[in-house]
Amino acid sequence: MKFSKRKSPDAAESHAEVSHAQSVAPVAVVDEQHVTLLAIVLGTVASIGGFMFGYVSGQISGYFDMEDYARRFGEAGPDGYTFSAARQGTIVGLLPVGALFGSLTAGKIADSMGRRMAICVSALSCCVGTIIEISANTSWVQYAIGRLITGVGIGALSVAVPMYQSESSPAIIRGVLVSCYQLFITLGIWTAEMVNYGTHDISNSGSWRITTGISFLWSLILGVGILFLPESPRFAYRVGREDEARHTIARLAGLDIHAASINKEIDEIKQKLDEERAGAATKWWEIFTGPRMLYRTLLGMVLQAGQQLTGANFFFYYGTTIFRATGLSNSYVTQIILGSVNVACTIAGLWVVKRCGRRNALMAGAAWMMVCFLVYSFVGRFALDQTNPSATPEAGAVLICFSCLFIVAFATTWGPLVWTVVAELYPARYRAPAMAIATASNWFCNFLLSFFTRFITDAIDYLYGLVFAGCCAALVLVVFFFVIESKDRGLEEIDTMYLLKVNPITSHKWQGNKTGRAPSTSGSESARAEKDDARTTALA
Repeated sequence: MKFSKRKSPDAAESHAEVSHAQSVAPVAVVDEQHVTLLAIVLGTVASIGGFMFGYVSGQISGYFDMEDYARRFGEAGPDGYTFSAARQGTIVGLLPVGALFGSLTAGKIADSMGRRMAICVSALSCCVGTIIEISANTSWVQYAIGRLITGVGIGALSVAVPMYQSESSPAIIRGVLVSCYQLFITLGIWTAEMVNYGTHDISNSGSWRITTGISFLWSLILGVGILFLPESPRFAYRVGREDEARHTIARLAGLDIHAASINKEIDEIKQKLDEERAGAATKWWEIFTGPRMLYRTLLGMVLQAGQQLTGANFFFYYGTTIFRATGLSNSYVTQIILGSVNVACTIAGLWVVKRCGRRNALMAGAAWMMVCFLVYSFVGRFALDQTNPSATPEAGAVLICFSCLFIVAFATTWGPLVWTVVAELYPARYRAPAMAIATASNWFCNFLLSFFTRFITDAIDYLYGLVFAGCCAALVLVVFFFVIESKDRGLEEIDTMYLLKVNPITSHKWQGNKTGRAPSTSGSESARAEKDDARTTALA
């Protein structure tokens, strides 16, 4: 049965009644949806924001071993030009500092300008930072400031991109598309390592300026490409563009605009929006005081911080320095090996996201990484001859092997899944500020890791890995007791599960039609509650 677009208030009311009538029929949303080219393109183009994140993260590790970079920005000493722990930490750490500020402002920008324009503006701000970096001559402070400004754009993208992907993607492939953000991060790291390998022998500034300058290209591709994609349907609906929202959802899912599952999704969006508007205007602090929001906001912050505290960027930021200490003649090669493992396993991680539950994958991955760091720490401390690494080649081989095994675990679980789980945690009303503060916790821990790693490793060397091993053990418990299984569920359904305080341990068995209606987020009128109860019963 086909219906025309709404052209008058009466037509709108009639259409809403028909839409509700269709929505009470049993609808298997995931089974009805299709994987469409538009959805894939949307996820891919937006994920270039992740590529930019990975590229600027991966490039800096190789710079510190480049002769021209050290001569321009390092400190002269008896053994040539070197970087002190403070200077190296500042150059590396100002990127996540900028990203911290960018992530905190991204929510407001995304709510005022829209998800799509927030991505465009953030991408263009990265261009400004790149210009400052590439024009630095002998001032390491200028280069560091350029990384700070680039970080602002990268941080804003780390909020806006997963938000845009989660709000736009059909449930059938939402996990995969949001996880593509992490896949593109790994591709960016790998690409930067490959470019570094190709340029590190250049004796002039081309050794690092070529790698830095290429960053400009990725920013332009994202900033322009995102303008050809549709706006997030949930944002469009919230600002009154209801027909646009319906058409976008239908196009992305490959369905007729009046398909039963489309009506159901629009009804759920409308119900949540009506409940929000029945209450007072949203204030930023309601991400802590709103219904069940303190629990979810803190959980999102812990998960995002946990992604950093697994220790992955310990290898990516300081990889060339770490593996040079094992006696390798060319530590750039080892970085490329780790980067290749990272990319390949993140692709496998998309299969994990699609086929396996969020909870089991996160717990298994954290336990696996804990074991890897335990081996890494004890072998590096007690088996490797650090004064003459070539005398203990077996120990060096074990370090590289377990570093690769760690990357396998991270790339298939905590790398892609954290972005997906956090993007699914929050209702639309609080999604932008809650995702912003959760992502800010990721960047804050990123800064702590990037700035203090040199100081810590200078003091306790390989035993630093025990810190990450302990964090991984704690993350197993966090996921087991607090994270709800959200695979193949709609965003509004996930919100309901948290409002109803579904037990995370048994959440994979939860069936909405057996639980009743979620508590209203605004205490709205009982008539709406009765109508929603009737709808839930009909869906059963």
